[in-house]
Amino acid sequence: MSPKAPITQDVMTIPRKLPEGKTNLVGLTRDQLREVLIAHGTPEKQAKMRTGQIWQWIYQWGVRDFAEMTNLAKAYRAQLAENFVIEIPEVVTRQVSEDGTRKYLCRIAGGHEVEVVYIPEEDRGTLCISSQVGCTLTCSFCHTGTQKLVRNLTAAEIVGQVMMARDDLEEWPTPGAPKDETRLLSNIVLMGMGEPLYNFENVRDAMKIAMDPEGISLSRRRITLSTSGVVPEIARTAEEIGCLLAISFHATTDETRDVLVPINKRWNIEELLQALASYPKASNSERITFEYVMLDGVNDSDEDAHRLIDHIKRHNIPAKINLIPFNEWPGAPYKRSSNNRIRAFANIIYQAGYASPIRKTRGEDIMAACGQLKSATERARKSRKQIEAETGLQG
Repeated sequence: MSPKAPITQDVMTIPRKLPEGKTNLVGLTRDQLREVLIAHGTPEKQAKMRTGQIWQWIYQWGVRDFAEMTNLAKAYRAQLAENFVIEIPEVVTRQVSEDGTRKYLCRIAGGHEVEVVYIPEEDRGTLCISSQVGCTLTCSFCHTGTQKLVRNLTAAEIVGQVMMARDDLEEWPTPGAPKDETRLLSNIVLMGMGEPLYNFENVRDAMKIAMDPEGISLSRRRITLSTSGVVPEIARTAEEIGCLLAISFHATTDETRDVLVPINKRWNIEELLQALASYPKASNSERITFEYVMLDGVNDSDEDAHRLIDHIKRHNIPAKINLIPFNEWPGAPYKRSSNNRIRAFANIIYQAGYASPIRKTRGEDIMAACGQLKSATERARKSRKQIEAETGLQG
């Protein structure tokens, strides 16, 4: 057998310097922020204190203008404004579903676009964020997977999605006001466009910023990273991020998973399960979520349900199984399993002692549901190509 290819990908990186020669402070770790402040004239003895002050203004209060950072001297604020900016992705369009789900199309450096989804529920508000422009995985049931990978997002562009949503929800607290623990944006899921573990360092840095207690301050148990199974990076996720883990599992045999989730050809079900078995111990985490999209006649039999239970029990993985009714999109090669079939599948799992919630489809009317994300520009581009092809055929 030939050796497995490295998991790094040849994707374009974006320099931190912005066109006007200023550095964006968003997305820098505390150490990086300290270094960049010193490099632009902040005395080394003051750097730790200044880093803490600026960090709070950006991530706790959501301030983007240095002039508003009133606990800093006027001359120092002017110095900051000369050298730095505080920039986040720009909202191009914002759609609100009948069920309250919000979908944002955001523009980032280079004119590229990603989609972000906010899902309000009674006891939480979840933001589904993207880690790449497009995706490299080509999962056959996923609309996002039909868009080629353009590049990885930077840490600034990843945590910037959280900041953008807080802007829209008007959720930044007022400096000096008593702390309010009720949050409209209480949870983050890395389940948007892209495979987070193919962009590990930027995802890690962005989530460290989101978890920092002096800023956005989200608990690691409020952050879930979803991977299709980049096995070598799973242990690293436990050690360096420590968030909850979800696995896009979707099939119980290698033969079927090779088609649905092609990364399975590199790291098969057995290799993936072995990596998952050690994850909760490493991160002291809660149960691993197995995401399982229900495809009519493909992966939804009673035998599949029993095989899924056997996989989890054999490796002693603390797990819950999220059953996802397939969200159809134009040209999709699959159909959604019937409600009766999904309920029967869920019941087998429940009887075996595992939670088996059936995910309620949200935002389907605005193409914001699981597996439907794809930038509007990419959709339009494909439409134009189709029209040109059809015109050419007719000519």
